Parts: sequence; C-alpha cells; structure tokens
Amino acid sequence: MTIATSLGTLGSFVLYFVAAIGLTAVFVFVYTWLTPWNEFALMRASNNAALLSFSGALLGFILPLASVIVHSHSIVDMLVWGVVALIVQVLVFVVERLLDTDLKRRIEAGETAAGGKLGVLALGAGILNAACMSY
Repeated sequence: MTIATSLGTLGSFVLYFVAAIGLTAVFVFVYTWLTPWNEFALMRASNNAALLSFSGALLGFILPLASVIVHSHSIVDMLVWGVVALIVQVLVFVVERLLDTDLKRRIEAGETAAGGKLGVLALGAGILNAACMSY
C-alpha cells in the first residue's frame, strides 16, 4: 500500500472533521445560549459545578456524533443525526432544569453535586444515544 493510496480518503476525512467541528460549535452556542448561567465565566472563576455540567454535556454530544461519523452513509446523514444528538442533549438539560428548579442557583454557587448530576445525566444520555445510533 502506498502513501497515495492511504491518503486517498483525505478529502472525506477533512469534510467529516470540519462538519464535526462545525456541529460541535453549533452545540456549544445553543447549549450556552440555553443555560441561564454563563458557563465560560463560571469556569474561568474555577466553578467546578459549571465545569462538570458543561463537560458532561459536551462529551454527551461528541460521543453520539462520533458514532454517527462511523456509521453514516453520507455527510448529509451525518449532519442530520448530529442534529438529533444536539436535540437529545438539549432535552436532557430541559428535563433536569424542570426537575431541579433551583439548578441555576446551585450551579452558580459552585455546588459540585448539581453540576456533577447534570454532567452525568448528559453523558449517560450521550452514551445511550451513541449506542442507538450504531445502526
């Protein structure tokens, strides 16, 4: 096998990678717009609750996105199912926010239990989402 043969799919790699980065940027924008606290400001202030909740949500999005990339039949297929992964993460946040009406105060106060719970819920949903997307 030659280097040229190995690099024959480089165009597809670049296309999927750029699309994945774009979807991830959209997820970060939507998620941080949706949450009533400023994740980045809180993380800069060493708020571990914000770090845990945001990290769980981000990984909970990236895991199914990775599964979609592996299993998709086209870039359009990947984009459609990437949006589904985004919607699942948004729904996890919305449900937890409805169940824990004090979540905003708890995250802003740095309660790691609240941030950890939200992060684990998001990560767990992402793992299940990824498994379901392995069609």
